Amino acid sequence: MVCAFRNGQNIALVATPQKYFALLELQKNKEYLSLYIMKIKVAVILSGCGVYDGAEIQESVLTLLALEKAGAEVSCLAPDITQRQVIDHSNGDELEEEDRNVMIEAARISRGKILPLDNVKADDFDAFIYVGGFGVAKNLSSYAFDGANYDVDPAVIDLIQATHAAGKPQGFMCIAPILAARALGEQNVKLTIGNDTTTVAAVEAKGAHHVDCSVDSIVVDRTNRVVTTPAYMLAKSITEAEHGINQLVEVVLNMRL
Repeated sequence: MVCAFRNGQNIALVATPQKYFALLELQKNKEYLSLYIMKIKVAVILSGCGVYDGAEIQESVLTLLALEKAGAEVSCLAPDITQRQVIDHSNGDELEEEDRNVMIEAARISRGKILPLDNVKADDFDAFIYVGGFGVAKNLSSYAFDGANYDVDPAVIDLIQATHAAGKPQGFMCIAPILAARALGEQNVKLTIGNDTTTVAAVEAKGAHHVDCSVDSIVVDRTNRVVTTPAYMLAKSITEAEHGINQLVEVVLNMRL
């Protein structure tokens, strides 16, 4: 027997399994409805356009699609800086004579709507998600060139740390957890990049606690409010990457409910 209120009066309700599961479903729908009404503001951080020198396009699109389906209000961010390298994606060759801007390239993915990362504060959004791709290792950090001795763009570090201090959720996929390791290593942040031993050693050297993870799963650090998934660190197809990315988006959003 449970009690409910209607018009200020107690009403006796008989609990049954059917009513229990109906209430669970109602609560679930209520959470999604609240999310839609609140229009949670989410920033998606890109590092260019293209897996070999920028943001991984399929990861970016899957993230944006999942957020759109969930009813979130999404903005894409990127640093207004020059790419470290420009790669011909048809053959993998470096185009040494070409210079490209990370934010301008990232705007290709966001259909022209892009914000400079340097102008954004943690207070501007409810959650932040960092997409993978070699741009993370080349433009947002120096990991592709310096290995375990890598550092991260100061503006990115500041944003991650400010978001953490504000208690807001952050998601990192593919190689992007290296950013969290550098910014939140002193917090012993728990994360995953999959199971690549070289990268695992690099993030652990920054103070992070690495957890091996399959492509279709996520690692959640509720203390630091950080969610990570391997995505194309392990994925062999877009459908494999989708499973973990969808879970990451769902958990990041639910952390704001």
